[in-house]
Amino acid sequence: MPLTLSPQDNLPRIIRAAPIGICITNAQGLFEMVNPAYCDFYGYAEEELLGQHFTLVVPQAEQARLNELHDAFIRGEAEQEYRQEWEVCRKNGERRTVLAEASRLVDAQGEVKKVTYVVDITEQKTLQRRLAFLASHDELTGLFNRRAGMSRLDEEIRRSQRYATPLSVAIADLDHFKRINDRHGHAVGDEVLCETAELMRQGLRASDVLVRLGGEEFLVILPGVDRPRALEAIERLRRLIELTPMGHQGLALTLSAGVANWQAEETSHALLERADKALYRAKAEGRNLALVT
Repeated sequence: MPLTLSPQDNLPRIIRAAPIGICITNAQGLFEMVNPAYCDFYGYAEEELLGQHFTLVVPQAEQARLNELHDAFIRGEAEQEYRQEWEVCRKNGERRTVLAEASRLVDAQGEVKKVTYVVDITEQKTLQRRLAFLASHDELTGLFNRRAGMSRLDEEIRRSQRYATPLSVAIADLDHFKRINDRHGHAVGDEVLCETAELMRQGLRASDVLVRLGGEEFLVILPGVDRPRALEAIERLRRLIELTPMGHQGLALTLSAGVANWQAEETSHALLERADKALYRAKAEGRNLALVT
């Protein structure tokens, strides 16, 4: 049964003193009561909210849907109490994420109201998204990390098997990168790695996948690309890096790479092993070179 609110209740006083944001809306969705914590969170004065529709604090794209949910809740077609996460808008336009819990109550005149309790969970959601990102991405460059990259390679191999399409990979390594760290420091080295990653990303197709395997080593996955076209693509990256000064000091950098085309029934491990051998040959033959196996 809904809560019943009578004039003798201490509920209004309790609501005003509560440390979390609380509002009461009538059946039409208009604010009838907002406590100081609610006003502080949204950046409105009490008089700016009273009599306004509750969707004032909701992004425009969500207003119609939330209004429908409100009406169903008031009519008793939804659970008497519910808890959901919503994105809301403060008066200054800032978007925040809240955990909103609502209950139906009935006043002394028998009119149904909705009381909503709001808790700001923006920081927690931001942290959750960050942790989810770092589970599959390299923190420095923003590229896929080794684990996510290997998973993606296995997906592409399965796709190539299913549709009989070509697939190529390349393992690329920055030449003499240790010298940059030793001479200029790790901060400059990190700057160069980030710029290199972005340059490589710009030089690839949207369907290609760039992975940081670790250190200065990268994996490039080229779906739908045969052996000759794969070598051409990696050669373009090699020349692009060779001709682009890196970091605020304009450092010269080169890249060596080994390219391999997937063969039927070949595992991802075997494919990368062949690409890695081609990379070592490129290093042994003088670096700044892309070789295909």
